[in-house]
Amino acid sequence: MKNIVKVATLLSLSAATLLASGYRIPEQSLNSVAMSAAYVASANGADASYYNPANMVFMGEGAYIEMGMTYINLPKVSFTTAVPGRSGDSLEEQFFMPTMHYVSPMMGDWRYGLSIVAPAGLSKRWDESYAKTFAEEFTLKVIEVNPTASYRVNDQFSLGFGLRGVYTEGVVKSNGVVTVLAGPTYINASRDLTGDSIDFGYNLAMTYKPVKDLILSATYRSKVDLTVEGDAYLTRTGLATPYNGGASVTIPLPASLALAAAYTMDKTTVEFVFERTYWSSYKNLDFSYDTTLADPILYSAFDAPKNKLWKDVNAYRIGISHQYSDALKLMAGFAIDKTPAPDSTLGFELPDSDAKLYSVGFEYKINEKTKVGLAYLYDDKEDRTVSNGTVNGTFTDSSAHLVTASLKYKF
Repeated sequence: MKNIVKVATLLSLSAATLLASGYRIPEQSLNSVAMSAAYVASANGADASYYNPANMVFMGEGAYIEMGMTYINLPKVSFTTAVPGRSGDSLEEQFFMPTMHYVSPMMGDWRYGLSIVAPAGLSKRWDESYAKTFAEEFTLKVIEVNPTASYRVNDQFSLGFGLRGVYTEGVVKSNGVVTVLAGPTYINASRDLTGDSIDFGYNLAMTYKPVKDLILSATYRSKVDLTVEGDAYLTRTGLATPYNGGASVTIPLPASLALAAAYTMDKTTVEFVFERTYWSSYKNLDFSYDTTLADPILYSAFDAPKNKLWKDVNAYRIGISHQYSDALKLMAGFAIDKTPAPDSTLGFELPDSDAKLYSVGFEYKINEKTKVGLAYLYDDKEDRTVSNGTVNGTFTDSSAHLVTASLKYKF
């Protein structure tokens, strides 16, 4: 519903992440956080179920499970403008995001996996009067259940595929003054929207080992249309009968393609990932209500389609893992992630910008069956100045901090 759409839009940080540009969250395990999601060709634990199911058939014997918890901190975003009374800060956000991955034992040439992750999400809240008009609160929660399978064609080549079941829940609130052009008059208008949906997609993977120490992989995640439905309460100053009824909206969780190469030199593995996210499917926000909004002010503020016109973008990731000893593995990563949002449609619900990601982490083997680990990622967003009518100023201090703790068990 309306509320979800806006929430998704807000997801700029991508950590509860909002760590990728837009509202995707690529980091869903210890290793992916530690290596800035440069973890596709070298995925070799329980999280291979999510990052590259084709790799599952090349893993060692037995079953694998990983339980992780990620703490996400989104500092305040500052907005500065020359217009009096419109500058201010968003609220700081904090989240805990659990994840789970499982890979079964081999069954002939097949192997199966299951991942429960949060592949997208967002939260942004403003309490400054001007920004509240557009985004008092935008909160989006997305949970994906992703069963996968892998088939070993031969010792060098494998295929993987999976089903994406995505549950979405969102809240959108705004409360502020809108301009009535016929006046010109200024009227207070507000909305309170909630909704959810269950939608489906798929993912594909392929791995090829041309020589012993080189792994080439490709993965594809299909677009999932989030068909959110729920309830909306819309009102304005002087309106005798507010709208109180059903609402719906469809927004894309975009398709993505990752091409990866990992090369191992003795105890060190270096991986490069090129990822393209097809954000051009996000053309506009168009909300529907159970009845037509007869009031022209409510229609203009909350029902008229809003252009987004996002573009397809690339991310470039590099990750390094080093087996320091039999028990200790060290990891680090760096990524450049471009924003899909053009200046012309950027808003307070998602003040997105190009980003650089820096990450480190470690994994420690307690015994032959158990490993623990800790990882940290810093997402540094560039300052962005925009002049598009709604936003006429500069967003600064956008960033995200992720800390992931993980327990891995083999049985």
